[in-house]
Amino acid sequence: MTATAYFAAGQDLWEKYQPHLERAFGELGLDVTLAPHAPDPAAVAFIIFAPGGEIEDFTPYTNCRAVLNLWAGVERIVGNRTLTQPLCRMVDPALTEGMVEWVTGHVLRHHLGIDSHILNQDGIWRRDAVPPIARDRPVAMLGLGELGRACGAALAALNFPVMGWSRTARDVVGIECHSGDEGLEHVLRRAEIVVTLLPLTPETENLLDARRLGWLSQGAVIINPGRGPLIEDEALLAALDRGQVKHATLDVFRTEPLPPEHPFWAHPRVTVTPHIAAETRPASASRVVAENIRRSLANEPLLYLVDRARGY
Repeated sequence: MTATAYFAAGQDLWEKYQPHLERAFGELGLDVTLAPHAPDPAAVAFIIFAPGGEIEDFTPYTNCRAVLNLWAGVERIVGNRTLTQPLCRMVDPALTEGMVEWVTGHVLRHHLGIDSHILNQDGIWRRDAVPPIARDRPVAMLGLGELGRACGAALAALNFPVMGWSRTARDVVGIECHSGDEGLEHVLRRAEIVVTLLPLTPETENLLDARRLGWLSQGAVIINPGRGPLIEDEALLAALDRGQVKHATLDVFRTEPLPPEHPFWAHPRVTVTPHIAAETRPASASRVVAENIRRSLANEPLLYLVDRARGY
């Protein structure tokens, strides 16, 4: 069976993905025609999509079997009322590996107090800040999806006591799991390092507001590679100024690129990284896309199907 896949993620990504997608289709023996345009929308069986790409109205794609998103997040597309086709988010194994490395690196950076040595090369021999061992440093992992579970497992393997929180109850081996409002307060009051890897939904926007940041122990560290709006900017700056939060390492923001005048850039207790914690890799992501096309054509369940009601 021949199927047409419309690559509607933009010209820049087309050049990066085309050879990898065609190779992945060949590896699975798929007869798929891949094109960066769709003169006949009714002929399109699959749409490979990224927010900001070439489609806003999905109505003409009457025979589309699935929309395959190249981003892990779907908050910019899931609310599109014209999108009635099945929507799959991207779970890229290489992206997960990159996120685990970034999160682990920054947790260890703050746990070991590495900044105090790197930024104080002044000839003074200081031995007054010996860090505790990992088992004495509780970490809160907000979000127990694919990325949160992987990062939590890596930190638990280093002996950090990892407390996981999710909106709905989860059971993850090696992680002390909590859910709901009481569970969130419990993990925030105990945590010394907080990592945010939640999806952005109406329920999670501004989750870390002034009240919840006030639950943190004095001198806690926040690491956010998830979504910028999970944290209320002004509340975080106030918590940093009063020392409630010792440092915030932020990779995601409400506006990207982060405007030069934003106070995060100049704040001495904020580290800004330019949304590099994890990147979808075309080679591995193309294999995920190809597998979902194979599954659809074989009438098998799709991988990473988005629950529209939950928003992820």
